[in-house]
Amino acid sequence: MTVAAAPVGAPSRRTQRISIVVAGFGQNIVLTTVTTFILVYLLQYAHISTQGMAVVTGILTAARIFDAVSDPIMGSIIDMTRSRWGKLRPYILFSALPVAALSTLLFAVPDVSEPGKLVFFGICYFLWGVAYTACDVPFWGLIGSAFPEPAYRTRVISDVRAFGAIALGLATLGMPWLARLVSGGGSTTGPGWTLAVGIASVLGMGLFLFAFVNGRERHTPGVRERLTVRQLVGTLVHNTPLLMVLLGSALAFGRYIVQAGGAVFVVIAYDDEGAFTLIGAAIIVGMVLASFSTPVLLRWMSARTLVIGSSLISAALYVAMFFAGFENIAVLLVFIFLTGLGLGIFLVVQATMIADAVDDAESRTGMRNDGISFSSLTFVTKIMNALAVLVFGVFIVLAGYEAGVTVTPAMQGTVFVSLTIVPAVSCVVSAIPFVFYRLGGRR
Repeated sequence: MTVAAAPVGAPSRRTQRISIVVAGFGQNIVLTTVTTFILVYLLQYAHISTQGMAVVTGILTAARIFDAVSDPIMGSIIDMTRSRWGKLRPYILFSALPVAALSTLLFAVPDVSEPGKLVFFGICYFLWGVAYTACDVPFWGLIGSAFPEPAYRTRVISDVRAFGAIALGLATLGMPWLARLVSGGGSTTGPGWTLAVGIASVLGMGLFLFAFVNGRERHTPGVRERLTVRQLVGTLVHNTPLLMVLLGSALAFGRYIVQAGGAVFVVIAYDDEGAFTLIGAAIIVGMVLASFSTPVLLRWMSARTLVIGSSLISAALYVAMFFAGFENIAVLLVFIFLTGLGLGIFLVVQATMIADAVDDAESRTGMRNDGISFSSLTFVTKIMNALAVLVFGVFIVLAGYEAGVTVTPAMQGTVFVSLTIVPAVSCVVSAIPFVFYRLGGRR
């Protein structure tokens, strides 16, 4: 496969790599803020009841599923787009402001009746999902398009995942303190959260624009890029390696439950919202170390071997964490760190496998569809998040928790099962589809 030379004056490969990593860092600040703290905000500051949380869980799940279904549509639109900036970069440019604005509105629920709060939140969350899809799909497509060499692309993906985890850490550790600071008093308020999220959203999406400024799309001679919808869908559904990655990833949704519900769990278990900073730090350190180490591991074993092995080890760790309990937070943090290693490995290998599957389809069919193929990555990520939120929300409802209620040991144990046993089962089941992934060996 011959790749066309970069245009004169185009940013160097190193500049593109740094810019895309910076963009991913900014994007993850916004994503982490929304996904990590939205339930805490709704429970503690918007004062949504247990019955209301059941509705919120339904809204979150329905919106995530809608977003996931819309990802392939967005990918198809991207693949049929032609502009002076290419087919991916225009969406990166024009999605940044809507994502920043809607992220802020999610934390600005008005003080009205609960049905009014739920309607406001539902509308904003659906719109936020559409806007985020418009920025996330082209971003990952740009990584696959800009870096054709598999080994170098894996390094870029590992850097994006690692600095995304660092952004996750900064947002997780910093947002509660920033919200308290801008609240203007000794305690955190709802308006303080609104202002804090607004600041983080503007900063994060501003950094995200580096992908537009310095990213460049690859044009391969002899490869058809203007495809019909039928051709786009056909190349996707007949890409068996890609479908195995998607299925295995969806079944691995349990890995995301700690992120989805950890902030609520520490309030239930320790009556201390700030304790989530310790749990967040533990999982993030594990993810960062694993993200930087995964390219080295892929030199010694195939992606398939690595993802299956790490999934089974992670399952064993979750079971051990359940039996260790949460009474000793130091022991809990050790297990959170170790499971963070597994999650970091999984995220890098997952994106690498999808990129390899796209290249394989291009070599077999002569058609490249970055948009719809990489939309599958955001598609499955949203499915994983949706299932994680759904399962955790179900356990919250089963436990009967809401702000102000007396917490019982039974309530704590019920929620703890969702953070340990459910992920363990999820990891084991998710390893099965990866057995049938046949592409690639050691790098």
